Amino acid sequence: MKYTKRNYALSVAGIVIYVLDLIIDIYVSVKFFYEGDLVYGILMVGFMLFGALVVQCFSYSWFKSDLKRTGQEDQHYFFLLHCLQGGVFVRYWFALKNGYHVVKRSRKTDTFIGEQIDPLKEVINRVTDLSMLRLFETYMEGCPQLVLQLYIFLNDGPKWIQGAAIIVSCFAISLSTVDYQIALRNSLPHKNLLSGWSSRVIYLFYKLFTLSSWMLSIVLLLFLDVKIALVLLSILWFLGILWAFKMKTQFCSSTLMEYLYRTVVGFILIFTYFNIKGENTKCSMCCYYIVRILVTFGILIVFWFYPLSIFNTEYFVPITITIVLAYIFGIIFLVVYYMAFHPKRREEVVFDEVDGKSVQGNCRVEFCLMI
Repeated sequence: MKYTKRNYALSVAGIVIYVLDLIIDIYVSVKFFYEGDLVYGILMVGFMLFGALVVQCFSYSWFKSDLKRTGQEDQHYFFLLHCLQGGVFVRYWFALKNGYHVVKRSRKTDTFIGEQIDPLKEVINRVTDLSMLRLFETYMEGCPQLVLQLYIFLNDGPKWIQGAAIIVSCFAISLSTVDYQIALRNSLPHKNLLSGWSSRVIYLFYKLFTLSSWMLSIVLLLFLDVKIALVLLSILWFLGILWAFKMKTQFCSSTLMEYLYRTVVGFILIFTYFNIKGENTKCSMCCYYIVRILVTFGILIVFWFYPLSIFNTEYFVPITITIVLAYIFGIIFLVVYYMAFHPKRREEVVFDEVDGKSVQGNCRVEFCLMI
């Protein structure tokens, strides 16, 4: 495990990006209401609240466990801070403060021996927690917002500014996944690091292309029929939750939080593959992307044979080509990543652990992998 000046700089950038993203979301929501687009405005606010609620629940649960471990259970102001949506800011404060001391001390020594709590491990755990919270927020809030942006973009006519914003959003979602993968492996001594720009770029493009293809497919289905799209997404969400229950995840020591975690995993599985237990993913991943390709091509076939007056057919062909090529490139990058760039395990067997017994939070498992 290591934490360098570069990692600290990324943590500083993280809080800046978080604040900017919050400001942009508020601005876009207010703009929708100001222009009379009440439905779009309500959806934007709803997505923000949905993602924020999930993030604050997990953040407070982890804080509560940490306070219990240190004998400070009466610190009720943490609950109030999370109710006021300040949990993430508090986490960034602790991460930056601890990270500064770690970076400053590492100039003199690379180890922290003879201390009850290892400052290096403490700051890495905090950074990993933040990375996972950003991942939850990205998929619970960012993905629905991206679908809405794409729908508006295609419904109102292409605009270069909107198109650029959509591309940036796709990269941001994919980067959050890569960031979590890096932070997770950095926090686990038994895992090889995701080192080298080549492996990170390949992984980024795998997520970017598969995500882009699927997002466009969802938007096309929304043009076909909103109710059908919502039913399909609900079914996929339900199947994802069933898969999480079937795998008997042990991410949380609390039963209620464990159910919430499985619900979040099911939602993430709507958009991307999520390795729930860190086990061999070959079979489950193949099944996942086979289902994805069947649904995608089913949507495209319906569009080719079903006349839609509400959709501009002039750019339907480019969209179809984009969906197909993006999916193909995504699978190619996926295969290349696992064949040539995936970090190898240092241990043959790895088991799940319930937090609260050997690690800090009550909802963080040391062996959960994002693939």
